[in-house]
Amino acid sequence: MLNNPGISKKTLRDFNFDLKRVPVSVDFNVPLNENQQITDDKRIVAAMPTIKHLLADNAKVILCSHLGRPKGKVVSEMSLAPVYQRLCELLPDVKITFASDTIGEDAKAKATALQNGEILLLENLRFYPEEEQNDSEFAKKLASLADIFVSDAFGTVHRAHASTAGVCAYLPSAVGFLIEKEISAMDSALKNPARPFVAILGGVKVKDKIGVIRNLLNMCDTLLIGGGMAYIFLKAQGYEIGKSIKTDDESIALASELLIEAKEKNVNLFLPIDVIVAEEFSNESKHISVNATQIPADMMGMDAGENTRELFAHHIKTAKTVVWNGPVGVFEFPEFAKGTEAVARACAESDAITIIGGGDSAAAVMQMGFEERMTHISTGGGASLEYLEGKKLPGIEAIQDK
Repeated sequence: MLNNPGISKKTLRDFNFDLKRVPVSVDFNVPLNENQQITDDKRIVAAMPTIKHLLADNAKVILCSHLGRPKGKVVSEMSLAPVYQRLCELLPDVKITFASDTIGEDAKAKATALQNGEILLLENLRFYPEEEQNDSEFAKKLASLADIFVSDAFGTVHRAHASTAGVCAYLPSAVGFLIEKEISAMDSALKNPARPFVAILGGVKVKDKIGVIRNLLNMCDTLLIGGGMAYIFLKAQGYEIGKSIKTDDESIALASELLIEAKEKNVNLFLPIDVIVAEEFSNESKHISVNATQIPADMMGMDAGENTRELFAHHIKTAKTVVWNGPVGVFEFPEFAKGTEAVARACAESDAITIIGGGDSAAAVMQMGFEERMTHISTGGGASLEYLEGKKLPGIEAIQDK
């Protein structure tokens, strides 16, 4: 159970939405196949509690989202039309319309005609370059469609865009249930964690996660480092890492500093003790298990070894709070997914509060079927990473305080 310290921003419970036009920023950036069919609708489903609350409150709901990276141009393959179809399936009793633009004549006309308890989905926000530029005129036009703004796209709140931050300058604002859940879940781990608090960090680049590691070293009791990042720490200790990962002097120096900081702060920092190495970056490549300090010069680390899996699992299972961001091996190759699966399984079997920080670790948990056994899986990889780093997220900072 989460120890919820509360959220300081206005929420849906702070407003009466009856008869109000409400633009809702949602993250409907869903994967599509070659036939323009949605292959995973979890992001749409995640927005349903907020949408249904507004409909029950007799609001006129205007949904705003992006899809893909059209770079400010209309790209037909990145239209939200498939999302419109899925919304109609999820909410068969609700009248839903789709605008062919975002701030143009079609959007204005359909927003004006919108009745209480109905939904209007606007076309892809990123068909307009002004969206990512956080252009004030674009934000003002978006705001002109409505009365109260609701932010519920956690996956984009780390970006100061017109639909995440700019629009808040022109309308009263609140966060939706999804963002409230995301922030409350991570705050429960970061601000008042049940102990022992174990953090697991994987992935590749130390430089990308330096802020996260530093922030967690001030909070956690144990830090487990796996994935490509671990080889840089091994290199910093003077060990051969073969072809595991490209290193640079800056990354090695950062890893050395973090090892020292962990000691100074009495944080137990564990690196892999054995690794699975391969000749090539391929699922079919010949591979063996070696001591992590004895990686052959002509091979590359691909996964955590059996002893490392047991070590990591032990610390996870004895924890009371676990935060995990980043796989500990090349989990997209089934042959080298055992380390990541071991971490996911240990989290699932643990009695701890388990917070999965989006991105690849969230994808791994869902792919391996452990989704229902985690306390919280973030819907925003980049946003959750920046929040774990202690950064302010512009799309949340812009929302009105309570």
